[in-house]
Amino acid sequence: MVRYWLRDDQFERIAAFLPGKKGDPGRTGKDNRLFVEAVLWIARTGSPWRDLPTEFGLWNSVYQRFARCSRQGVWHRLFSELARDADFEEVFIDSTIVRAHQHAAGAAKKTATKPSGGAGAD
Repeated sequence: MVRYWLRDDQFERIAAFLPGKKGDPGRTGKDNRLFVEAVLWIARTGSPWRDLPTEFGLWNSVYQRFARCSRQGVWHRLFSELARDADFEEVFIDSTIVRAHQHAAGAAKKTATKPSGGAGAD
């Protein structure tokens, strides 16, 4: 049995943005909620598509549907809609999120240039 990460009210909020629902032209999606849960599983675990549990369906079918949604801008529209209601009253950023390049450790920059000592350098 698949453990759902989205509550019913959360899924209802995004269901209108997903293609394949009844009334849309073309083929109707077998289970839009299961598809979204599969995408969330991949995003949450960081696993490759081939490791998608069989409860979500064939990994290649789910991936192809995900890629098709990406090309059509479905995810962009969905995230734009969700971002409109974002509550940024409290935002926490700590060292587990922020990464800096190793050269950003605080050493002073060298600004003086040295003459090359080659021909033409007087």
